[in-house]
Amino acid sequence: MADTPCHKNMSLSSPLAEVHRQRRDLLRQTCSRLTRRQHLLRPEDLRHVLVDDAHGLLYCYVPKVACTNWKRVLLALSGRARSDPRTIPARQAHAPGSLPSLADFTPAEINKRLRSYLTFLFVREPFERLASAYRNKFARPYSEAFQRRYGTRIVRRLRPRANPDALARGHDVRFAEFLGYLLDPRTRRDEPFNEHWERAHALCHPCRLRYDVVGKFETLTEDASFVLDLVGEPDLRFPMPPRPKGAAPRDQAARLFQDISPFYQRRLFDLYKMDFLLFNYSTPSYLRLR
Repeated sequence: MADTPCHKNMSLSSPLAEVHRQRRDLLRQTCSRLTRRQHLLRPEDLRHVLVDDAHGLLYCYVPKVACTNWKRVLLALSGRARSDPRTIPARQAHAPGSLPSLADFTPAEINKRLRSYLTFLFVREPFERLASAYRNKFARPYSEAFQRRYGTRIVRRLRPRANPDALARGHDVRFAEFLGYLLDPRTRRDEPFNEHWERAHALCHPCRLRYDVVGKFETLTEDASFVLDLVGEPDLRFPMPPRPKGAAPRDQAARLFQDISPFYQRRLFDLYKMDFLLFNYSTPSYLRLR
């Protein structure tokens, strides 16, 4: 990728810059080791890559990894919304067309931006992200539309003798049923995974696009500041997500997985294995992989 002022700043020596250099190197080495022939990217494969032309930024968003707050930041940076990202409503951040996608440009315009813009994504421990998606979309009363679309499908397919209320509302999907739906070959045959549980590598194609920064949810504060420093906006305050109530994310994931059989734990790990490997996440110790 060609140097820009942002990229030149990345060569400055600091402990955090070294962390990000190591993440980039590990990602490229893992891609070289694990990937063989890959299809050429089509514009629609770049739908999750958002563009800020004013600051020369490309951000690939992964749901359940602070993407609402990064969209708020991009809206503030681009002047499309008020300057304090913390005051931008979530519905505005997620409104279709509020931020341009790389998929909306011509191939020549796409390649020009890929060569010269600072490109970054944020990732999260895969099973903690999956547990967060389940809790947010299937265990919260405000997700009725989502439950009617996906929950009813899961209940109909995986729950014999389901009662009429569950079939109509899809409001009480169990975690084991959700995982069964993910592992059912019919699910991906019928349509792509929903973005909330699609693998990060399938959304952002890190073995095809060269990312300058691989941020992590687990080090969100430091990594967000690092990106904003590179952009030349160190005074912009990244809106941190609220502290989770109750157990830590790892403990919440462990609790959900404790009743899942080793056979299904193994199959699910295999499904998300590339995210674990590409982004250097250890196999969770609570899994029983035999």
